[in-house]
Amino acid sequence: MENDEIRPATAADVAAVKSVTDAAYHHYIERIGVVPGPMRADHAADVASGRVFVTGEPVIGLVVVEAHEDHLFLDSIAVHPDAHGRGVGRRLLEFVDARARALGLPEVRLCTNVMMWENQKIYPKFGYEVVERRLDGPYDRFHYRKRLE
Repeated sequence: MENDEIRPATAADVAAVKSVTDAAYHHYIERIGVVPGPMRADHAADVASGRVFVTGEPVIGLVVVEAHEDHLFLDSIAVHPDAHGRGVGRRLLEFVDARARALGLPEVRLCTNVMMWENQKIYPKFGYEVVERRLDGPYDRFHYRKRLE
């Protein structure tokens, strides 16, 4: 990876954000029977609002986060399949923890589709615990939280 920095996305990154997100989530469409939420996001609006952070030159990974009064919500994490196995996802998750701490927030929350079983193996390794399973429209999701110390 040429650039390990994680930085706020800019308007010039919107196409890459969409491309990496689509590449990371596309294979789930057939499995879950609907287009995953991150693929339906308004990437330009997310970037403009300062919610998107990217890594790589060209962009190979990203997170979309949203600060709430009592937690940081990890709305989406995406790593281009060509960059799997390089620690990009781990670094992005560590960045999310650091971002929450910098904002004075005591926990990170996220959700993932129950059919994305790979994620159910990954998140507990990074300290996340399942809080609940909930139907959100066409999406059946596990909701996780990680309390920061």
